[in-house]
Amino acid sequence: MVVAKLRFLHSPDADPLEAFSPNGPFGILVMAIVGQADGPGQESFDFMLCTPDWFSSNMKADFMIGRHYVFVKQYDYPRLQAFVEAYCAECSGTSWKEVAEKLSRLGKWEFEDYIP
Repeated sequence: MVVAKLRFLHSPDADPLEAFSPNGPFGILVMAIVGQADGPGQESFDFMLCTPDWFSSNMKADFMIGRHYVFVKQYDYPRLQAFVEAYCAECSGTSWKEVAEKLSRLGKWEFEDYIP
């Protein structure tokens, strides 16, 4: 059985992520770097972490699909890390591809839609 494990969280918009301290509504890209719990390797699953107010004020169309968005009322790094760790721990399967497809519901998998 393959199980996912969070290696670390990173944001090119808020580096270091642990020190991010927004004043008001915000939206930042967060990269969850995840690998197999019992093996080497890691891949990126990217999502927008944002407040509902930020999302609403940044809508560019009348309709939007909210895939790969995680909504929070306020920023709290330890709670974010715990949330993503728990999400990863729930993702298991018979292959890494199966696990990664489950993880891709949280964030865009770097190999999503990849065709060799």
